[in-house]
Amino acid sequence: MIVVTRLNDSQFAVNPDLIERIHAHPDTTLVLVDGSTFIVTESMSDVIEMIAQYRAHVISLANAQPSAPVHPGAQRLSLVTSEDDTSDQAPRNTVPTAPRVGKN
Repeated sequence: MIVVTRLNDSQFAVNPDLIERIHAHPDTTLVLVDGSTFIVTESMSDVIEMIAQYRAHVISLANAQPSAPVHPGAQRLSLVTSEDDTSDQAPRNTVPTAPRVGKN
């Protein structure tokens, strides 16, 4: 979330992934994907910089996390490629890349 300021100096947090557009005419207006709008005191470049910093922070947190452990008994999934077609063999723990049409 990024924290922005309304014209009455109250602050609120908004999910930057929900911002569809930012207008600056003359006030900075955030337009969300659901159509709601918010006029904020920050400039368009300031909001864009906050979004970039937020996303960089999320990526750095993800990179700092150790890989999730595989629990005993858990099965790993893999993608099925055309070379891997084993339709006449026992089913494996795979996720098809495209639905099979015409087979029930």
